[in-house]
Amino acid sequence: MTALLDQLRAAPRSVLGRLPGVSGGDDDEARRPLPVSGMLAAACTLGAGLAVLTTVTIVGWMAAPRGALGAGLPGVFRTAAQLWLAAHHAGFAYPGGRVGLLPLGLMVLPAVLLYKAGRWMARDADLRLRLPARLPKDSPREVANARRRAQLVLVVQAGVSLAAPYALLAGLIALVAKNDVTQPFLGEALLSHFTLAFVAGVLATARTIGPWRAMLRLLPERVRALAVGTAVATAILLAAGLALVLVAVVLNFGQVSELTGMLSPGVVGGALLFLMQALYLPNVVVWASSYIAGPGFALGGGTLVAPTGVQLGTVPMLPLFGALPDSGPAPAWMMAVIALPFAAGAVAGVVVARISPSPAYEVAPLWGFFTGISTGLVAALLAALSGGPIGGGRLTAMGPSPWEVALSVGLEVGVAAGISAGVANLLLLNMKARAPLDKAAAPVRKAGAAIAKAASKVGLAEADARPLPGHWMDATEAETQPIPVIRDDWQDEHASAEAETLLQARPRPAEQPRPPRKDIVDESDDRGGKVIYLDPYAWDRD
Repeated sequence: MTALLDQLRAAPRSVLGRLPGVSGGDDDEARRPLPVSGMLAAACTLGAGLAVLTTVTIVGWMAAPRGALGAGLPGVFRTAAQLWLAAHHAGFAYPGGRVGLLPLGLMVLPAVLLYKAGRWMARDADLRLRLPARLPKDSPREVANARRRAQLVLVVQAGVSLAAPYALLAGLIALVAKNDVTQPFLGEALLSHFTLAFVAGVLATARTIGPWRAMLRLLPERVRALAVGTAVATAILLAAGLALVLVAVVLNFGQVSELTGMLSPGVVGGALLFLMQALYLPNVVVWASSYIAGPGFALGGGTLVAPTGVQLGTVPMLPLFGALPDSGPAPAWMMAVIALPFAAGAVAGVVVARISPSPAYEVAPLWGFFTGISTGLVAALLAALSGGPIGGGRLTAMGPSPWEVALSVGLEVGVAAGISAGVANLLLLNMKARAPLDKAAAPVRKAGAAIAKAASKVGLAEADARPLPGHWMDATEAETQPIPVIRDDWQDEHASAEAETLLQARPRPAEQPRPPRKDIVDESDDRGGKVIYLDPYAWDRD
């Protein structure tokens, strides 16, 4: 599809020429108006998506009995168009009821195609050139604010330019896809196509005119913190739901294999069955997240799968449903899964406080609680998209209840996020309060380090290291000091006589003349006597 869009980007310029709505300069002549680029991108996206689904439908038509997908190739194309509408979560009505339980995994195909088309649209219209340039008289803050406002306007315009023609073309497809059995809902088709194309176009345009980190900076700080906290809490809940599904499939793999064998799909049918279960896996993950939150989900009228207990009836013949627990009271340890929403809220509250700390202590818990409410609304939306009827009678209730999920997730995540946001905000404020004190004490620490360095150069550091009289040393300092020896005069006299005796008995070489004694000092004391000091080690030193 990208190559086709690139060809369209180069070819129609000679045909369209300089279109109205664009004025001034060579750059204006080199780019199309944004609505024209959006229309071309929407048309190419629909063509590429229908081509992929038509190929899959033809394979299924060859594997299925004749007449199952309609009469001939027109019936195959009509089925492919209905699948394309179902990929955007547009329901159908038939004589026995309506079909609203549609695979969320099928939405990945149009979402990826729309994102690629949005990137091409933004490059084709050269949206980067429409951002304001910095003037010499403008301050950096004024330039940043002006660019942020311009980016928001361009992002919204690009989303509408892609979504409006995309929804109109989807309405035509919904009219063509009608037959005697199934009739698509036109209102749902228009709304779902417009919403998905708008979101994809906004993300693609924001990515094109700025890096990924700059996408969230387009939002105000409080809104950005709320959006990131909600995304973190929702991601944790979905990851926990996926882990629960995988564990259930592994523990009940025998029942899943048995149900697959009972269907006897064959090679091609088995591949299509596996593909269908993979497309419904996101729905099951959302149901598992509702199970973790507490309300659980239903598989028909009068059924419930929740941590408090399981009550099942006739379950649709899908091998993935073989991983469901048996009917009856659930084990007591299963109630521990309810702690996961509180953990998600605690993490989200810390994220909110770090992105947008509040100077008022009582404001941060409120924003944490608002994060829980927004997470509950997102969980309710996912619950509504993942469930729906698949017929009449008792099969009209499939999936979790949106309002129950919103209430449970909002309270559980909100309470935990409020507490964690308040604590994290308090710690951040304390750190900011200590920052000026640390900054004021920095010169004092530098002056002390300079004085110590100068003292070490002049030798004062070693003198200061010696203990003064009355100085009490700790254990480490005492181990490094020499131990003083106190001796009296009698010990000194006998030690000198003993040393003299040892030296006289020591043999000396004959060829070395004995040096004169230099250690004899004759001093008179106060009473007229003489004191002679001998150094027994004088010859050794000489």
